[in-house]
Amino acid sequence: MDILNKIIENKKKEVAERKELYPIKLLESSIYFDSPTVSLKHYLQCKDRVGIIAEIKRKSPSKGNINPYVDVERTSIGYMQAGASALSILTDNTFFGGTNNDLTTAREYNYCPILRKDFIVDEYQIIEAKSIGADAILLLANVLTIEECKAFTNLAHQLGLEVLLETHTLNELEYYLPETDVLGINNRDLKTFTVDIERSLKLASHLPDSVVKVSESGIKTVDDILLLKENGFHGFLMGEQFMKHSKPEKACYELISNVQHALNLKTVSYEN
Repeated sequence: MDILNKIIENKKKEVAERKELYPIKLLESSIYFDSPTVSLKHYLQCKDRVGIIAEIKRKSPSKGNINPYVDVERTSIGYMQAGASALSILTDNTFFGGTNNDLTTAREYNYCPILRKDFIVDEYQIIEAKSIGADAILLLANVLTIEECKAFTNLAHQLGLEVLLETHTLNELEYYLPETDVLGINNRDLKTFTVDIERSLKLASHLPDSVVKVSESGIKTVDDILLLKENGFHGFLMGEQFMKHSKPEKACYELISNVQHALNLKTVSYEN
């Protein structure tokens, strides 16, 4: 069984257990359930930010422990002070070391879009995402049917959440719906966990300019971001590149500063 199938099999068992422990009525009583959300789509298109979605990720199946003792409060605040456009919080515990409390902590200290990064297989998780303070959820085209994506997107929108639909292949671009808020292209193959940034570049040419696009995984340098921007990408989801440092927020600040400097140089060059 490949890694992704193991994750999904475990997630279905986990969701069944959580339904027993935390009924929907309890989730709906959360202080966040009726709170307004912040638009990820809007923030990714803001001209004063470069589009970094900064992620908090303790570990991964391919890398093992990355930053198991990360301070979520300090790091999330630091990411936003560094100029990140949004936060991505991994809430899967078994394979990525995250918790729902990580996202709630980030919500408590930040007014910005927060993406709940998890493996959504049940409508319950979408309701749960709203209850813990998320603004957007991730849907994976390669683990859902088109009908499930439609239903999950509709429910998310009813709750005021946006959807980042993640794709990996040309065939999965068929999952893109007019109501999809943001389309992500993951450069990581979730079956083998190999990474190739060319995946984003190849698939981007098949998408209309109007689609808000995010490239995920394997993004490391200023040049990577500039190249992706030139190919129509608005957002860049980065976790491991920051999390491998003892102070992820500092690494995020340095990269964003360097990207802004490079973009300013390009602007000056064009004006001359």
